[in-house]
Amino acid sequence: MHRCLIIEDDADNARYIARGLSAQGWQVSICSSPSQAAGQVLEPAWDVIVLDRMLSGDVDGLSILQTLRAHGRRTPVLVLSALAATDERVRGLKAGCDDYLTKPFSLIELSARIEALVRRSDPAESPRELRAADLRIDLITRSVERSGRLIALQPREFRLLAYLMLHQGRTVTRTMLLEAVWDYRFDPQTNLIDVHISRLRNKIDREAQFPLIHTVRGAGYMLAARPGAAASEA
Repeated sequence: MHRCLIIEDDADNARYIARGLSAQGWQVSICSSPSQAAGQVLEPAWDVIVLDRMLSGDVDGLSILQTLRAHGRRTPVLVLSALAATDERVRGLKAGCDDYLTKPFSLIELSARIEALVRRSDPAESPRELRAADLRIDLITRSVERSGRLIALQPREFRLLAYLMLHQGRTVTRTMLLEAVWDYRFDPQTNLIDVHISRLRNKIDREAQFPLIHTVRGAGYMLAARPGAAASEA
């Protein structure tokens, strides 16, 4: 069972996150004050830390993060903040955070980002091959095949497909795709994702018995190994 430490002085927000992660099998602890967090953050038991940027008493959460890194702790840290400006994100990353999520956020996205951090921090959990029904991709050779049929993908299409497969059965938002596949920290307000999803569907699902790539209306996209597994398909 993975363990998560939530450092958040907003009790309602902390409980909201804790309930969501606990429902997914996480063991969760909450620190509501900077003084309490200063001691617990250095414990080696945590698999990931969710850290609020602004704590009570105008304490900058980045100071806690810097203390953690100064002690040589490499625990993955996701910073939550209402500060969405690019320079604030840069400050967080330079201070040693592994991911930066702005408020308001969805629990689906928070959970997916946390799982990705834990996966990246544990090489034993990094697979060489991903499968979904009759679709297989090799992350080393970057080859893709479905029902034995080789499929040629452009580099960006491969990254998009790999990300969807790593989150198989779960909704991924536009924000998640923009950051993970395009390295964008903002929404360009274009149909960029729609165009690439359409191209990917044409290559992956065109000659298949059933589609794997689904649109979840109002939320994002999902790669589901079973027909009809998406909540709502366009």
